[in-house]
Amino acid sequence: MKINRLEAENFRNLKEIKADFEDVNIIYGKNAQGKTNLIEAIYLFTGARSFRGARDSEMIRFGSEKARLKIEFEGGGRAQTAEIETDGKKKVKLNGIAKKSVCALGEEIKAVVFSPAHLMLIKGGPAERRRFADDALSQIKSNYSAVLRSYGRALQQRNIVLKDISISADLRSMLYVWDASLAKEGAKMIYQRQKYLEALTPFVKEIFGGISGGTEEITLKLAGEFDYETLSQAEIENRLLKILNENQNNDILNKITKAGPHRDDIEILINGRSARIYGSQGQQRSCVLALKLAEASLLYEKTGIKPAALLDDVMSELDEKRQDYILNHLKDWQVFITCCDAQSVLHLKQGKTIKIENGTISEG
Repeated sequence: MKINRLEAENFRNLKEIKADFEDVNIIYGKNAQGKTNLIEAIYLFTGARSFRGARDSEMIRFGSEKARLKIEFEGGGRAQTAEIETDGKKKVKLNGIAKKSVCALGEEIKAVVFSPAHLMLIKGGPAERRRFADDALSQIKSNYSAVLRSYGRALQQRNIVLKDISISADLRSMLYVWDASLAKEGAKMIYQRQKYLEALTPFVKEIFGGISGGTEEITLKLAGEFDYETLSQAEIENRLLKILNENQNNDILNKITKAGPHRDDIEILINGRSARIYGSQGQQRSCVLALKLAEASLLYEKTGIKPAALLDDVMSELDEKRQDYILNHLKDWQVFITCCDAQSVLHLKQGKTIKIENGTISEG
């Protein structure tokens, strides 16, 4: 897959731009000029959520009623187009044909984004690591986003019942209904996350070993209410349902659901010790780099589509050794690199330069 062109209209601060791309694209400019907006626009075509956590309405340029994005790309051996239009709710077209959901674009368009925020994968809380796995899975499993939404709705409804049950004891029977729904959708999430980490681990180990010179070993483990590793999806569902039922009284007292995949974590260990607690800054950055490069490699293996690599202002956060490693690893991939100074990247990698200033672009 290769992205040849992006058109953006009233998307964040990008009033109206048209950009043509090559294999290596270096997008540079001062801070707050629109570099990350351009990267975000490309990433939305994967069908995933914005990596910035933004709502659709927040992506519309101030004072405008709607935003429009279009890309021209090569995929499946032919030239294709994809369009996204949002007025707070997305409308999507693939090759001029309307689609029900933006997820349909993700069947054809793949990308992996690496931004400074991802450096919090190790140092941040469990939510950062859960999101890493969920966003990656959404590009591999087209129905996984629907599972996330179903679980989120069931969790929200169960929490409403927990808060209202003190007013009406009759609601107790509804807890069992939402427990069953939560266990069913939660088991799907847990099982898919576990299988994803198992598939990701060989890539992570190889890349981390290359960065560390083979002196350190990295391990990933999905940590939750119980050990998921050897269980089937049905077994996970039964165990989770039992825990939810048993926890009802405590959950009523706390007015919140305290068990389930929304509380899980991904433990990242270096030589058997927590990278978050004991890892140096260099080790933690090597972990993140290994995870993101492994994500791209696994996505390619599972889908047969080589994803675009979106490196958003991350090169300045890495030392030269890690900069060199990431660019060598991605040497046959289409790459988009944002930075403040093009020369800081050009001495490592030659490519097309695009300057962005106040939401407008110019080449060279």
